[in-house]
Amino acid sequence: MRIDRYIAQNRVIDIESHDFKGALEELLDVCELPKATRIKKSDLMEELLDRETQMTTYLGNGVCLPHARVKMKRPYMIAVGRCPKGLEFKGQRDYPEIRYLFLLLAAENARSYLYGLAALARVFQDNAQMARLASAQSLIEFKRELKSVFGGQGRTTIQGHNRFNFLMLKEAAKIAKGSNCSSVVVFGDTFGGGIEIGDFFNGFKTVLIAHGSSEAIKLKDKIDAVLPVRAYSQQRLSQLRSAVLIGLARGVFKSTDRLCCIGGIPQSNQFDSVVVVDIDREFRSLLIDRSDVLPSNVLPEVVERVLGIATELAMEGREGHSVGCLFTIGSADKINQYTKPLILNPFHGYDEEDRNILNPFMDETVKELSTIDGAFVIRGDGVLLSAGSLIHAPDYNHRLPSGYGSRHAAAAAITSVVDCLCVVVSSSTGQVSLFRKGEMLPLIEKSFVQR
Repeated sequence: MRIDRYIAQNRVIDIESHDFKGALEELLDVCELPKATRIKKSDLMEELLDRETQMTTYLGNGVCLPHARVKMKRPYMIAVGRCPKGLEFKGQRDYPEIRYLFLLLAAENARSYLYGLAALARVFQDNAQMARLASAQSLIEFKRELKSVFGGQGRTTIQGHNRFNFLMLKEAAKIAKGSNCSSVVVFGDTFGGGIEIGDFFNGFKTVLIAHGSSEAIKLKDKIDAVLPVRAYSQQRLSQLRSAVLIGLARGVFKSTDRLCCIGGIPQSNQFDSVVVVDIDREFRSLLIDRSDVLPSNVLPEVVERVLGIATELAMEGREGHSVGCLFTIGSADKINQYTKPLILNPFHGYDEEDRNILNPFMDETVKELSTIDGAFVIRGDGVLLSAGSLIHAPDYNHRLPSGYGSRHAAAAAITSVVDCLCVVVSSSTGQVSLFRKGEMLPLIEKSFVQR
């Protein structure tokens, strides 16, 4: 989704109000609601304030993202306001930290609404991009940076590679050709100011592993696909395994592909390693019968989101303590036959859109509920159906290494009898593992978790 297409210059303002309600009124004024929608400003204001009271739209990093669906012809409308002194709202502590207010209005029939929210959230989580917005002094500069950031344009110029980088790229191309690789995978976070691919990998599918809206995506005509990686392990082999899994789910890679991967220490601006990965060998436990890595009813975006949240829990824990949790994804109706609730369902009664894992405002809710015993049951389209569910699937003859606990056993058992995926975070080691058809694939190894 191209967010920059919906950010008009006349809807980017400096907010004068010091309270949240007044700031919203200023943004709604520049939206010209009577012309663009069939809804009254007062009704929309009431809806936005009611949502804010029930669940804050503050995402951290100084950004608040109030949003609503309205009756209008255009799919989206975005208004942006700067509030350098923060805002006040019913005595809540976080609102004085707000520096940017992004108001997102979406048509009732707008497609990919949750993807739009997620796309905005990815930019807000990118510290480099937020630093660019913060560096703008005047409103004119801010508008220019805003358009540039959301349009994927880089502010800095790409620095030419040194002699060693050219040598690494040249040798990587030779290795890729000599080992019959079908794709070349480049770690984009190796370079802080953008990465220059050049013509080294002509004839190969070139795939970039990037963090969020990284500025590494400079020469788009040289790149065939981008695999966004959200808060995964800093260890490159773990990061690569997660990215390859996402590539398989999206159809970027096939199980028969062989990949030549080149990268270096993050932000070092220096390539230092080349690795060849045979997908069939690396993911053999998941690709026994050459079937798809995902169940047919599971969206790749849902798996990406769950992996991101699970990995953040593994790396950060919760309130200073390590946590363990289990996510089941897909075939929810069949999974429910093998579960029973340990607590009252915290997702009962909420609209499906509000309890979808793709909604960035669900992150903190899921992390908070991860401290409760039991599993999350997630539908293939991302809707969270329950938390704190006990899985009691029959104990089939699945192969599980010794030393793993009840969460891993439950994940192995349920994926043996139901066509679904499970993601498990170990409370003792922080290891993140994926389960499919009773088989376990570690995505972050024990020694890679840094607390």
